[in-house]
Amino acid sequence: MNWTNQGLVALQILCAFFLGGFIGFEREKNKLGAGIRTYAAVCMGAAIFTIIGTNLMDAGGASRMASSVITGVGFLGAGLIFQDKSQQRVIGLTTAATVWATAAVGVAVGYHLYGIAVISAIALYSLLSLDEFKWYKRWRKGIRNPKQNDQALDEDL
Repeated sequence: MNWTNQGLVALQILCAFFLGGFIGFEREKNKLGAGIRTYAAVCMGAAIFTIIGTNLMDAGGASRMASSVITGVGFLGAGLIFQDKSQQRVIGLTTAATVWATAAVGVAVGYHLYGIAVISAIALYSLLSLDEFKWYKRWRKGIRNPKQNDQALDEDL
């Protein structure tokens, strides 16, 4: 690989770094465990593995490498999920899912699908930001406790 191509690869890696960091910023500002560093590392790693796969000599290298990223990050995500029996709830599902989806952003960068990568990063950031909106909190509370909403409506009538 010549220096020009290596420079382009370096730009791809930087793109993945910034997109992953952008997604992780939302988690970081809310002081959640996985933040900028985790998301940037996952996105960069996925991009690097995909780039390596596309530069292998055999035709199936890229698809094998991308499928390995999906599996590997799935295992990483599984380690982020745990059950809190005292509160009878599962914690870490959103983090695990968004770490996995962030790896997909990295794979997209590795395949030069920059539009998909940028739109996906914005969508993930927006998804993680929903808890900042009062309308979303009210809506979520309403669908989780429909009987309370029915009682409130009956009282209003």
